[in-house]
Amino acid sequence: MQSLQEKASEWSGVDPNDAFAIDETNLFEKLGLQTFINLSTNFYNRVYDDEEEWFRSIFSNSSKEDAIRNQYEFFVQRMGGPPLYSQRKGHPALIGRHRLFPVSHKAAERWLQHMQHALDSVTDIDEDSKIKMNNFFRHTAFFLVAGDELKNQNQVVACKHAANKPAAE
Repeated sequence: MQSLQEKASEWSGVDPNDAFAIDETNLFEKLGLQTFINLSTNFYNRVYDDEEEWFRSIFSNSSKEDAIRNQYEFFVQRMGGPPLYSQRKGHPALIGRHRLFPVSHKAAERWLQHMQHALDSVTDIDEDSKIKMNNFFRHTAFFLVAGDELKNQNQVVACKHAANKPAAE
């Protein structure tokens, strides 16, 4: 059985080394807090203005302001900054936090389309950082799709630390 990371790599077309290249540079120090706020604001303005009702409805239980804050705090934390997200909300646990949302291939692609437009619109992000971030976002989006498919099959999703351990017989 493929791990969630393997499925994410297969479906996203992003090698894990490229997906986690964000760890090679402290993007928070390089870009600064305001850049992440601008990225998340630009992204969620696009999401909440999306012409497709099915996509907008995924986010209907959150205010735009809360969605922006959750996202930029997670990005800051994941990309080398202070643990803003964890201090306020606890462990990110991406699959668990997204369990109530229909995270399909179609939704992931739509999310990524909006994120690509947002990345392209935020002029403070250099091209190398955009590539690293886009690879991370693409891989992570399909990691969530894989987690959603497991959830829908009523399987337990193991944490990443259990991924290399053999399953109990």
